Amino acid sequence: MSKKSGLIEEFKKFIMRGNVMDMAVGVIVGGAFTSIVTSLNQDVLTPILGIFGGMDFSHLKITLGSSAEAPVLAYGNFITAIINFLITAFVIFMLVKGINVVNDRLTKKEEKPAAPTTKKCPYCVSEIPIAATRCGHCTSMLEVEE
Repeated sequence: MSKKSGLIEEFKKFIMRGNVMDMAVGVIVGGAFTSIVTSLNQDVLTPILGIFGGMDFSHLKITLGSSAEAPVLAYGNFITAIINFLITAFVIFMLVKGINVVNDRLTKKEEKPAAPTTKKCPYCVSEIPIAATRCGHCTSMLEVEE
């Protein structure tokens, strides 16, 4: 019995971890979002495309045979699925882009310039490390700046 209860406790820990819950919420929201985009395509965009000389893609099909039970290749549904995917991807891209812009504006802080790591040798004007006491190019002794 202790092995079962240990397994159940491990499973509870796994389920209650933050990333599993976040993923579950993401899947649920993604499913709802997909239905919204599918409705946008089928109920709004496809009829508009039909006005401009296009047609409703969902009715495009090829019957593979002449009998009543012949299989039907519904390639119009495939075209509709591709359009749904492209619209979904574009809307998600725009949402992420908008969130990133807002996040950048909110977290933008004054960026201080980085402290210099090099200096110029006063004798040969070569660039040398800031802590150098002798130039690696002309071998001149340098004054230590404090």
